[in-house]
Amino acid sequence: MPDKKRYGRALITAGFWLLVWQLVSMAVGQAVLLASPLATLARLFALAGTGEFWRSALFTLAHILAGYLLAAIAGILLAVLASRFRLVGELLSPLLAAMRSVPVASFVIAALIWVPSRRLSILISLVIVLPLVYAGTLDGLRQIDPQLMEMARVFRMSRLNRLRAVELPAALPSVASALSVAIGMAWKSGVAAEVIGIPGGSIGEKLYKAKVYLATPDLFAWTLTIVLLSAGCSKLVKLGLRALSRSLERM
Repeated sequence: MPDKKRYGRALITAGFWLLVWQLVSMAVGQAVLLASPLATLARLFALAGTGEFWRSALFTLAHILAGYLLAAIAGILLAVLASRFRLVGELLSPLLAAMRSVPVASFVIAALIWVPSRRLSILISLVIVLPLVYAGTLDGLRQIDPQLMEMARVFRMSRLNRLRAVELPAALPSVASALSVAIGMAWKSGVAAEVIGIPGGSIGEKLYKAKVYLATPDLFAWTLTIVLLSAGCSKLVKLGLRALSRSLERM
């Protein structure tokens, strides 16, 4: 689909749902129950004019990205080890299954015993993202054609050339898919951890205060901020993975 048509449809879809939101808000007639799109944007622009807004946004952004990057590195390395050594995979399997199934709230409450609330979003993002990256990387490594690996050994390709020419191109699509999904999960879990732990100067703290004081426009404005930051991070991840894929094709 041409870019103009795609963007046009996206604008029409967004406009439709904004209109629905506005109409429902008007029907409810109480901003404390449902803030309108205009009230939300007005409050967002007002907040964006303060230094506190940017400090909170940067605090949460830095902590969630730190947890995401640590989980991505650890997940990929553990998956490589598990693909090489069956025992590693068997030992990791119950731990990762528990990490996938235990609710975020349970992790947060348990983690508060061990770590300060200001580091909580890093740990929770790591715990939620790691199993996703691990599973995606391991699946990608298992999809490598054994015949290609055998051919690489027959032609005595170096370990680096085999990684560049065979393993990375085969595993990258699965790894990229996992990393793209994981960034959204990192934001959801990281902000949820902040709302429970209430670290000072975080977006989670602002959401909690908005709930306590029934400041619905603030709640919606901070939620919109989270959506925009998450979408921006997701776009950057996809651009980075696309650049990596193109660089591998040129090698």
